[in-house]
Amino acid sequence: MRLVRVGLAAINATVGSVKSNTERVLEKAAEMARDGVTVACFPEQVLGGYSQEDLVQWRGFVEAQWRSLERVASETRESAMVLVLGVTVAHRGHLYNCAAVVHRGRVVGLVPKEKLPTYNVFYELRTLSPGMPFSRGEVHGVPFGDLVFDFDFGTLAVEVCEDVWSPDGPMRRRCYAGAELIVNVSASPFRTGVMGTRREMLATRSGDNQCALVYANLVGANDGLIFDGGGFVFSNGRPLLELDRFSERWAAVNVDLDRTARLRTESTTWRMDALAHQAAAAGREVAHVTVTESTTPRGSLTYPVPSHGSFFLPGGSAAKRTAREDFCDDLLDALSMGIGDYFEKTRAFRGIGIALSGGRDSLLTLLIAHRYLAKRFSKEQMKDVLHAFYMPSRFSSDQTQGAAAKICEEIGARFQIVPIEEAFRREEEITRTMLGGQEPTPITKQNIQARLRGQRMWNWSNTSSFLFLQTGNMSEKAMGYTTIGGDLEGALAVLANVPKTVVIYLLEYLLDTKGFEGIRACFEAPAGPELASNQKGEDELMPFRALDACFHLYASEKMSPDEIVAVLDVMFPSDTTAVHQAWVQKFVRLFTQSIYKWVQSPLSLHVGNLDLERERALQLPVVESTEWTKS
Repeated sequence: MRLVRVGLAAINATVGSVKSNTERVLEKAAEMARDGVTVACFPEQVLGGYSQEDLVQWRGFVEAQWRSLERVASETRESAMVLVLGVTVAHRGHLYNCAAVVHRGRVVGLVPKEKLPTYNVFYELRTLSPGMPFSRGEVHGVPFGDLVFDFDFGTLAVEVCEDVWSPDGPMRRRCYAGAELIVNVSASPFRTGVMGTRREMLATRSGDNQCALVYANLVGANDGLIFDGGGFVFSNGRPLLELDRFSERWAAVNVDLDRTARLRTESTTWRMDALAHQAAAAGREVAHVTVTESTTPRGSLTYPVPSHGSFFLPGGSAAKRTAREDFCDDLLDALSMGIGDYFEKTRAFRGIGIALSGGRDSLLTLLIAHRYLAKRFSKEQMKDVLHAFYMPSRFSSDQTQGAAAKICEEIGARFQIVPIEEAFRREEEITRTMLGGQEPTPITKQNIQARLRGQRMWNWSNTSSFLFLQTGNMSEKAMGYTTIGGDLEGALAVLANVPKTVVIYLLEYLLDTKGFEGIRACFEAPAGPELASNQKGEDELMPFRALDACFHLYASEKMSPDEIVAVLDVMFPSDTTAVHQAWVQKFVRLFTQSIYKWVQSPLSLHVGNLDLERERALQLPVVESTEWTKS
């Protein structure tokens, strides 16, 4: 046996908080050292925070990260533990996203990220340069480039996040160069369903490359990006450790590198592939950095045995979560973390406020905010930190008021009724005057109500220093079923990337698991904004299931209108093709006409592979025509 103890930490780093982030790393490193860890692994960009975006163009910011990296080395010099952590490095006119290896008081090497993503929420190639295969150089006297590190326990390779998502990433090249233990420092954002994909991909990389693989992920939210943390250790495809997510924590496990060496000799496929790679490389080699100083003593380490005592039987009998529980709890945890870290890291607010209509969207937003606040405050304190305002007009119903009041009573939030009817009448009259006596259109009258509510929330927020949350969902945002200056207002859009069908699904789950009567009361009223008499959202738009189908097929799958109609014919056989054509035509028209609203909406939380924040994800021209959709 050749045992090493690997530790991985999920750190909640704040962009720009270089000193604070470094202290968090040092705190966890000290705990791991006391545990006898051989190699301690920390996330991507853990010193400067992720994503740094254009902040890396400030030289002082990059220099501060280097000073902090040297501080990590200096303050761990008495430890024999190896540390791997993420840092931004400047080198010869370029900026690199690097994994740094630290040992015995010095930085022994820097390995730049090769795969720089520029899709979805990522823009790394805008400011950063990629590492190149077989490159080598020095930064401040430290080896830099395509490196592996020879320690007394074996050969270590390090890489950064996206490098592992490509089957042709640097891991293969470095394993063929002798690397046995691979550490991937990552800042991989949460998105629904990501865990299964991430786990399977990492297990595959570990198995294909016949290596021990450690994956350490960032945790916490920065702006609209939510990182779920967690991490994995695999031994040649076999899972050894999975770190819990959505909190800052660390864990460690023993790994037998002799198993890696043995399986490589047994696998003719791996050996033949390695020889073929070496021949194709034409003499180019990954550079080896030899570290002669000893690492943490490993004599007391024991072989990693199954906790249930069998190498042949599956693990313990703990009840597994259902697919519904996985989906709902992960999404609710991610959204509440998004609110919580925005609230705490901005350091600008002392509480959270919501315009609570009694409808589904604002109700779910309130419960997500409560999910975060309940971890920090008692129910008795909740009225001091969570405020909800119900602002009725002549169109508001007793049902929605009752639902709003009930849920606030159940969770302990402060509830206040602030009517807008008088102000609504005044604004109607002022608008008539400005129009020379002409009657405002029905949609204008609806928008007046929404804008009064938005303005009042901002006025209250300005003085109270409470975070004003925007509550609209993605489906209605996509259709422009929202008011600029009204319900589109807020500092942070919690549900802006959550479709309406998912909003309802989450509320049903919370009703089943928490038993909130406020949710039950909300469901008794039809979904609608209550800005006109007998208003129902599905009557004015289309059935929500059809709307979300159109949105997915058009915006995510990039289908043409005719293709979408064909899919709807299969999904909704009880309706005619003519009905489906009308739905699709309406969706495409309103979707395109509403892009100008998206660019004015608040910062939103990213929880899926598709969202409507133009600067971050779906980049569509504000001025465009749908002429191309017509044959």
